[in-house]
Amino acid sequence: MNNKGAAKVKEGRPAGRLQKIAADVKLGKNVKIYDFTNLYGCEIGDETKIGTFVEIQKGARVGRRCKISSHTFICEGVTIEDDVFIGHHVIFINDRYPRATTEEGKLQTEADWSCIPTVVKRGASIGSGATLLCGITVGEKALVGAGSVVTRDVPPGATVAGNPARILAPRNARAEKCANLPMRQ
Repeated sequence: MNNKGAAKVKEGRPAGRLQKIAADVKLGKNVKIYDFTNLYGCEIGDETKIGTFVEIQKGARVGRRCKISSHTFICEGVTIEDDVFIGHHVIFINDRYPRATTEEGKLQTEADWSCIPTVVKRGASIGSGATLLCGITVGEKALVGAGSVVTRDVPPGATVAGNPARILAPRNARAEKCANLPMRQ
């Protein structure tokens, strides 16, 4: 991501005119927000970068030094801890049984559904095009492969991929395998 189109943050408020950033957004220091974003009622930690066409809803929290790539949707109830990478076009879900209308045929309101939280722990990476269903935790330094559909918790350090996402290998196992290879002379 280059800096072209990035908003400069001064005193917690971005200067860009192509972003929609509500007054109730809490921005940390040195946050970079690129054009065509929609942020409201959320918290963004220090030194985080938010790409173009990103929406972050009320009640969502993004930690420090995170990178949120373009076309990502972070809904209410999502907590992203520090040092997390979110690839392009990642979607978070916060409703287990979404419906447009009630049983009486009226449009649903906030009173008609429950927000189910999701947590992405420190240092995790979410690949482009992944979808994360609600009620899960992605563990510290876990890696979610591109295009995955995550339906259950991801253990710390694990690599998951697929639909539904399954554990491919613990990250530490790869490191151990490489460490046991003979050294070249």
